[in-house]
This record gives sequence, structure tokens and C-alpha cells, in this order.
Amino acid sequence: MPSEFRPQDAIAIARQRWRADVLPMLEEFARIPNLSPAFDPGWESAGHMDEAAELMAQWARSRAIPGAVVDVVRRPGLTPTVLIEVPATDEGSTGTVLIYGHIDKQPPFDGWTEGRGPWTPVVEGDWLYARGVADDGYALPSAVVAVESVMAAGGRHGRIVILAEGSEESGSPHLPDVLALLSDRIGVPDLVLALDSGSPTYDRLWVTTSLRGALIGTLTVRVLDHGVHSGEAGGIVPSSFRIARLLLDRIEDAATGDLLIPELHVEPPEWALEAAGEQGAALDAVGDHHPFPVVDGLELDGADSVDRAMRNAWRPSVAVVGADGMPPSAEAGSVLRPFTTLKLVVRIPPTCDADMAAEALARTLIADPPYGAEVTWMGEQSAGGWAAVPPAPWLTEALDGASRACFANPPSRLGEGGSIPFLGWLASRFPDAQILAAGVLGPGSNAHGPNEGLHMPTAERITGALALLFDAHATNGAR
Repeated sequence: MPSEFRPQDAIAIARQRWRADVLPMLEEFARIPNLSPAFDPGWESAGHMDEAAELMAQWARSRAIPGAVVDVVRRPGLTPTVLIEVPATDEGSTGTVLIYGHIDKQPPFDGWTEGRGPWTPVVEGDWLYARGVADDGYALPSAVVAVESVMAAGGRHGRIVILAEGSEESGSPHLPDVLALLSDRIGVPDLVLALDSGSPTYDRLWVTTSLRGALIGTLTVRVLDHGVHSGEAGGIVPSSFRIARLLLDRIEDAATGDLLIPELHVEPPEWALEAAGEQGAALDAVGDHHPFPVVDGLELDGADSVDRAMRNAWRPSVAVVGADGMPPSAEAGSVLRPFTTLKLVVRIPPTCDADMAAEALARTLIADPPYGAEVTWMGEQSAGGWAAVPPAPWLTEALDGASRACFANPPSRLGEGGSIPFLGWLASRFPDAQILAAGVLGPGSNAHGPNEGLHMPTAERITGALALLFDAHATNGAR
């Protein structure tokens, strides 16, 4: 069946429908405080996740896509998953595209600008501010509009499966069971596109080719059964915080930020160095060497933009993201505290063995405790990273065409510092599939923090690019 596809029409339709149809639904979605299960143990009884899933499903059912089947898959103890199955436009359009997104959200966080809030969507210029709209509420409706756009512009698409899960922000603990449950309905995709990634600039289509893994847990140091007067015990009883600092020094060089455990390092492939060069060149071109809200005068780690790209994508790092045992400073008395608990997130390179790294991390932290203190490490998550196989020639060509048509620039590759466990699992389950990630999280989007925002022109362009990729896949993907 010859294609009469009109790419520019598809792009225009995607832009118009995104702003007219997706935006109002996302504003409604933003008002639902459906925290990921790790942050809301009572998520099931609260009902917010079901509300968010049903909103997405009802919106998808309202769209005029021939033969589409929309379900909310629910099982006790598992967050709901929205599943959309769209049949191919014709018998000649073989192959299956799997689109991945998620609907769960991070906690509210503080520090939002006056007039904005995590559950109060606000449109300001090109931005929609609210928790979860960029990470990752936009994904499912954007994919649906991309299907509509390619059809309305005379194009074709193969079988398309759109999946939006509810536990990604917790490390996707429910996803393996969901995938097993939906195995027959998903089938065997030959192209997987995850829409939960980001871009260092908004001037082109950035294709994520690797993601780091993550080791998450809590380190607790206890020195007393209860707090005592700091004037009496200070200088005699070693503080739990000082011991925690000593333990952190075992895993990180405090002067450089480099991690010291050999099992947390790998040798990056040559293509990763090339991708870092592309990212560095793009940042240099726009003069944005540190797209973060840093304080004036802060010196960043890394020698230059290329080195920083490699540090973020292929080198391990640690962040202390939470603490217990410390009263607010306004309420802190002169007491030597009995314990300090620190929550750590350790990022590991894409091809690092997560189990081996987790064992080495635990061993390093708890062996031979300083001063004989009581030291415990409670691992919460051990997730490996992911590195893509080189794209097939047809996909390379299609990505180039989509980026030039939608962004007026060629695409670039990106090694991301975050984690999407779904991709590693899919890569092992479908070793022959082409797996890529893209997304809207770029400068100013501030995912997980205050003022999370969705850059709407980028969402519109990615939607148009998806439409072009769907047609290219139907024509060339399964050949």
C-alpha cells in the first residue's frame, strides 16, 4: 500500500490538537495528588492513582481512533496501568511499536514560586507548571495524538501499544508483574520508545541512548540510646553525624565527587564518548554550560561540558537526598543526638552490574564501624542501567528526518544520568527490538523539585516527531 503521507500536515495537526485537547486534560491530571507508592503507603485506599488512571483512560476512549482498545489494568497491590492497543492501519504495516510512560508522581516538595503549586496547574507563556505534567503525564496523550496525526495526514502505522504504569517514581516495583500479566497483549515489539527522558536543549530531538542505574538505601549510625546534653558528652561521645561523614568518605572523594568503590565503575564504549561530544557541542553552541539553578559563583564538577556529560552519563555519583534524627534548626536544643540516618541515592553506570555494585556498597559502609558505633545499611532498590544497541539504518534516517522537520535541526544523542528500569527489563526481554528514549525534561523543567514545568512547544514537536516515526516504522521498520 503506497503511502500518501503528508509530514507537514501531521506536524501541524499534532501541534493544534496538543494545545486544544491535551493541555486541558493535563491541567485536570495535575490536580490529582497521586503520589508514587513509595511516597504514599496508603495509595490504594486513597484512590488518587485510580482517579488519574481513569482520567487518562476516559480521555483516550474519547478519541476517534479506529479499533483502539483502552483498558485500566488493576490487580490488588499493584498500581493501575493504562493500556491502549491500536491495530495497524493496513495489512502491509507490520511490526509493533511500544510506547512507555508513567502516571505516578513525586512528592510536592517546597519552594514553589508564589502562585504556583504542585497540584495547582498554571500556564505561563510556553510553560505549564505542576507536578507530574512533564514527568510523565504528557506521554500517553502525546502518543495518542501522534497516532491521530499520522492517520489524519494520510500516513500509516503498524500495531501500536501505549502503556502508562503507576510505580515508576518508586523504581517500578510493580512493573515486572504488570508486564508478565500483559505479556500476550503487548506481544513482541520491534520498536520501543520511552517518553520519560529529557534533553539538554530545546532546539532538536534528543535521543537517549543510555541511562544510569540506581542503588537506593538508608544509612543509620547510632551512638546512644537517647540524646544527652552536648556540654556533658561533647568531646567524649563521638557524634553520629561525624561517623556518618567518615563512612561517606569511604565511598566518595569529598574534594572531587568521584566515587571510590571499583565495582561502581565501568569502561564507557566509544559511542558514549561521541555522544558526550555531541551534547557538549550543543550546550556550547547555546552558551548554556550549566542548565541548573545554581547559586552565583558555584563551581561545577567536571573540566568542561563534554567531561560533565560523561560524568552524568557513565560515571557513578552519590547524593544524600534525605535525613532523619535531626530536629529542625529552630527546635534544636544543645543535645548530642543519638543517631543520624541518611538516605542515599547512588547512580551507577549503564552497564554496571547492579547486584555486584549493591553488595560492594553495603560491604564498604558497614565493615569495621568507626568507634564501634552501631551502623546499618538498608538497601531499598538495586536497579541496573541501560545502553541502547546502535539503531538500524532506517531508524537513523527516520530520526534525522523527524528532528529536522519538527525542530529544524538534526538529532543528537544523549546519555542520561537518571534511571528508567523499564528499559533495561525490555532490553533483556526483547533483545532484537530497537529501544530508544526521548522526552521533554530539559532546562527549566525541574522534575521532582519546585516549579516542575512542561515546555509545551517541545511536547508539541515531540508529538509531531512521533507521528513521523510511526509512518517510517510502518514502511521500513519490520522489513
